[in-house]
Amino acid sequence: MSARPGGELFDLSGRVAVVTGGGRGIGRAISEALARYGATVVAGGRRPEPLAETVAAIREAGGEAWSHPLDVTEEASVLALRDAVLERHGRIDILINNAGIDPHYAPLEKTSFEEWRKILDVNLSGVFRCCRHLGAAMLERGGGAIVNVSSIAGRVAFRRQVPYCASKGGVEMLTRALALDWADRGVRVNAVAYAFILTDLTRGITGHEHLSKRLLARTPMGRFGRVEETVGAVVFLAAEGASSYVTGTTVMVDGGWTAA
Repeated sequence: MSARPGGELFDLSGRVAVVTGGGRGIGRAISEALARYGATVVAGGRRPEPLAETVAAIREAGGEAWSHPLDVTEEASVLALRDAVLERHGRIDILINNAGIDPHYAPLEKTSFEEWRKILDVNLSGVFRCCRHLGAAMLERGGGAIVNVSSIAGRVAFRRQVPYCASKGGVEMLTRALALDWADRGVRVNAVAYAFILTDLTRGITGHEHLSKRLLARTPMGRFGRVEETVGAVVFLAAEGASSYVTGTTVMVDGGWTAA
């Protein structure tokens, strides 16, 4: 691959990175960025076709990648991914907990427990499962970097989004508490929180005639984020050379939303 900006500071050569939800949108962009900086990327997800496209794009650009089925709501699936990575590479250096959903838009009194449970199981318990099992492999080696993908909804409230806000608020505190537990054991734990990014999954919001205008008016930079703008913070937090003294923090990639 071509020379990497930042040189040794952001060099991920020799690192093995697992990206959950790595088949599309932000997950795919993160996977490609980590590979561009030298990491071998393992893209995990439930749908094989998008994962194959991510792997093909990375390989076409000269990087190294492969994929593995993953359902973060199933402990056996997380363990199977961990075991496959360790068998193939003997190590896990970077974990990006990107898998997440936001399928529900309703007031709490019209939210069923099943709808609540589904969102929490993916967005929060899924992060727990991956940190617990893949992070344990990092602890055994005495080093690693975990980056949890959060949202501005973990810091500010949104109407009719109680389950999602609760899940991302949980990710924020999980990140900080786990960073404290593992700080003296060589594993750094951080998060990146996004505002509204232009992806297929957000098209219903960012393309909405009226809602999009309200969101843009609330965003200091006056525009939605681009997918390529989501990866820099992740590479920074994953790279030992750039962020070796950074743990327990959340980098806000939000166009100034939480500053206003």
